[in-house]
Amino acid sequence: MGVSLAVLILYLVRRDHLYLMHGLFWVVVAIVAAVLGTWPGLFDRLAVMMGVSYPPALMLLLTCMVLFVKALHADMVNTRIERDVRRLNQRLALMEADMQTMRQSNPTGSTTA
Repeated sequence: MGVSLAVLILYLVRRDHLYLMHGLFWVVVAIVAAVLGTWPGLFDRLAVMMGVSYPPALMLLLTCMVLFVKALHADMVNTRIERDVRRLNQRLALMEADMQTMRQSNPTGSTTA
């Protein structure tokens, strides 16, 4: 399943349905899932080293942490985009006001630049 998910993600990136950096994140997640699915004992040993007595609980905790970080990153990107759009709208409004002022000061429609 992990390998097929990685292939699907690469297909989506190739067809430009998924941004490259987001696709790379999900490819890494799919590869980790494939490795852990291939060698389940590896995750059990990791859980023992971390002092967790029930390995599936560690998997759920790590999954929640990864998804939380991904959601936080998405919110940060969304905030940046909203800020940039707001600034762009302000610049556009200033330019429109300047153009309106220029039209009112030169009613014949000829511009000298």
